Amino acid sequence: MALTLRSLRPFLGKLGTGTLATALGLALATLPARADNPDGPYLGVGSGQFKLNIQNLDDAGTAANSILHSSNNAQKYFAGYRFSPNWAIEAAYIDLGRCGDHFTATGSNGNYRVNISGFSPALIGSLPIGPFELSAKIGEYYYDSKLHVDFDAGPAIESSHRRNDLLYGGGLGLTFFDHLHVRAEYETIELQSAKHSDAFWLSAAWRF
Repeated sequence: MALTLRSLRPFLGKLGTGTLATALGLALATLPARADNPDGPYLGVGSGQFKLNIQNLDDAGTAANSILHSSNNAQKYFAGYRFSPNWAIEAAYIDLGRCGDHFTATGSNGNYRVNISGFSPALIGSLPIGPFELSAKIGEYYYDSKLHVDFDAGPAIESSHRRNDLLYGGGLGLTFFDHLHVRAEYETIELQSAKHSDAFWLSAAWRF
């Protein structure tokens, strides 16, 4: 006798949706990790949203009483090498865009704009779980920071610096056709004068 959805309905009803969800979860968890492409180089690109958690404008020589945090679109281009399904090194060029907003300061208010871009080497650890891949990253961000401040009264001020600060984060990825790896990732960058600034990325990489 052929099995049809109608013939299975009484049996499925006895199991209940909770039991079916548990069974499906166990099936996904016991799927083997993809081993068709366990190591090698990869290239990728990412697009995301960066939130600047700016704390002061000391670079511009002014002490601001209230600064509005801001966000902007961000892009990154990266290359890496996977030594195994669990470990990789990665180098990325990260452009965090042009963040800016209003501030209030003693004597004069104004607007600020910050351009941040630079290079980041990082170590990545991954844990394949069925078809999915959990990852954690730690690295250093070497960047150029350019600040432009317009006051309501008085001349504009500009400053630029080269710095490096800690970068770390984690993500969840899925690989298609053994080569195309798509990942959602959250990163925190401990920028000077803007601690705990963060970015959310959607990226795609081709694993050779």
